[in-house]
Amino acid sequence: MGPMMGPPPGAGRQTDKLKPPKPKNIKEVPHYVWTVVSGSLFRLFYIFRLVWEARPSLLFIMIFMSIFNGVIPVIGALIAGDLLNSLTNPLAVEGYSLIGNFIVNVSGALESGDGWRIILSLLVLQFGYMLFNSIVGSLYNMFVNISGELVTNHIKVKIINKAKDVDIGSFDMPEFYEKLENANREAGMRPINIMRSTFSLVSTIISMVSFIVILTEVKSWMPIVVIVLAIPSAIINFTYRRKTFWYMRRRSKDRRQMDYYSNLMVNKDMVKEIRLFGLSDTFIGRFKETFKNYYAGIKRLIVNENLWHIGISIFTSVVNCMLYLVIARNVFLGVFFISNYSVYTNALNQVSSGVSSLITTTSSIYEGTLFIDNMIIFMAEKKRIVPILDEPRHVKRHCGHTIEFRHVSFRYPGTERMVLKDINFKLNEGETCVLVGLNGAGKTTLIKLLTRLYDPTEGTILLDGYDIREYDTDELYEMFGIIFQDFGKYAVSVKENIEFGDIAREHSESDIIEAAKQSAADDFIEKLPDGYKTPLMRYFEENGIELSIGQWQKLSIARAFYSDSDFLILDEPTASLDAIAEQEIFNQFDSLRADKTTIFVSHRLSSATVASKILVLEYGEIIEEGNHSQLMNKHGRYYELFSTQAKRYLTEVDENDTLPEDGDHEPSGENKRGRRRGMMPNPAGAE
Repeated sequence: MGPMMGPPPGAGRQTDKLKPPKPKNIKEVPHYVWTVVSGSLFRLFYIFRLVWEARPSLLFIMIFMSIFNGVIPVIGALIAGDLLNSLTNPLAVEGYSLIGNFIVNVSGALESGDGWRIILSLLVLQFGYMLFNSIVGSLYNMFVNISGELVTNHIKVKIINKAKDVDIGSFDMPEFYEKLENANREAGMRPINIMRSTFSLVSTIISMVSFIVILTEVKSWMPIVVIVLAIPSAIINFTYRRKTFWYMRRRSKDRRQMDYYSNLMVNKDMVKEIRLFGLSDTFIGRFKETFKNYYAGIKRLIVNENLWHIGISIFTSVVNCMLYLVIARNVFLGVFFISNYSVYTNALNQVSSGVSSLITTTSSIYEGTLFIDNMIIFMAEKKRIVPILDEPRHVKRHCGHTIEFRHVSFRYPGTERMVLKDINFKLNEGETCVLVGLNGAGKTTLIKLLTRLYDPTEGTILLDGYDIREYDTDELYEMFGIIFQDFGKYAVSVKENIEFGDIAREHSESDIIEAAKQSAADDFIEKLPDGYKTPLMRYFEENGIELSIGQWQKLSIARAFYSDSDFLILDEPTASLDAIAEQEIFNQFDSLRADKTTIFVSHRLSSATVASKILVLEYGEIIEEGNHSQLMNKHGRYYELFSTQAKRYLTEVDENDTLPEDGDHEPSGENKRGRRRGMMPNPAGAE
């Protein structure tokens, strides 16, 4: 089976509904701004809650570090200024900050007149500050990275737990695939990165306020100029973060297609067919073409955004140069000390870069909260396959049951075509029913309704006389031992592959072996290197064994036989088995179905001869119902299908076409063709 392809075209259209409508006039602007801001805050607090659930201590550490990182640059700037001042005139105390004056008083340099002591103390303090800052930063990064793994795991677990409860029908909806893909993608480090950005924002604000206070000693209008200069950049950042987000959401289909084509090329199950049919270049070409379309749009956004930023940067640099000149002029005139030039220009840089960081970080947080919306939407997916009663009925186990379909019709979610139309039949306890029909007749869909993986669009399904929707869903699922035609192949041991048929029961080696014998799987299992402990598939283990499709099918049947079920349902149970293995399975099936209601789908109509009831479906409708004899005597659709298959086995045999006595060579020419006409075909092909 190849890699799963994403949803049909049009999945991305649903996401535009999430986009708040732009204001049509000036009166709507406040409401629009409030909608955007409140939505971002809601998403931000949602992320906070996720982190709190995973690692509460992480929040406290981040709060501490936001304050620490906000204050420490100011301390560093003051130390650097004091050191520069001490190199010029170490005993000129009026040029020192509070830190410098503290060093002067502690060192006793004024009394001794030893200026070198001040310089040495400030040097030690500066390098101590640098070392301390480096150690704290490294410890913080270590803690955040470790905690980030826990947060990522917590979110992944939430997503897979949610996927466990989502209705099967949701997987048929294009927009659900988009939610699933986006939620999975956002489950990485984005939440923890948003948290880091948020607290970095707090640090930046603390630093900026401190440096603004310092700058006001020069000119009170300087901080205002720097902040005003940042407004155009802020507008550009927010505008393009939003454009990028909506572009990526609209082009979700492109990303899925690129993933699909790239996965096809590295999928071990598909590589043989792709290589033999020469499809490699076709899929590589489609990948490139899809990327070309996706890349054109994202490139245009990136180029346009950065062209704006280049223009703004040039203008900002000119204004900053003028501000530097003002500070330098004051130092030249003796208004400020030389150390003040270092502190003030550093403050100017810090405020300017702080405003830029504030804008970039805020827009990054905003973009991140938009992306986390994908997870919020996915987690809010409602489950609809639930009991319709507040107190659900409990299923009676290990006894006979009846199933009745009353005027049941069904179409898959998001489609208009009825797959089943007005289905009516009843199965009594202990009956064996075979569903017959061409591909697409609705046989598998009927089984999905019977097991309540879906609810009917119209009509009612009764279990023991009650609406099947009234029963506890989990208890209902436990009733069914079922193998679908697209059965699961699990990369675990042989033993576990069988155990998965009834994971809740207490496992015993003898029961597992018995189920394998009943499905004719024990012969090949005993020949495996480690028997029932042999790992299957090579996803994880180097000694994993790759089984044939027929061997996998035997294992899947063993799962059904292993389950302690009241209903035994097999959808194409022997499609990949040879004739002898098929006969062995049905012999076991006859003995195992005692006291159980059994249903199976098969294109091999020889298996229908022993059924107590045969339902013939065509285009979603039951066109015939009865047992084998009744339907054969009716000479209807079942008679036609059965007779067509039977003719393939009743071929004329040329009695004169025999093997040579020495058996050393094959017949040729007409004899060879005659021999082929006389051979009995493998029933595996009788479909």
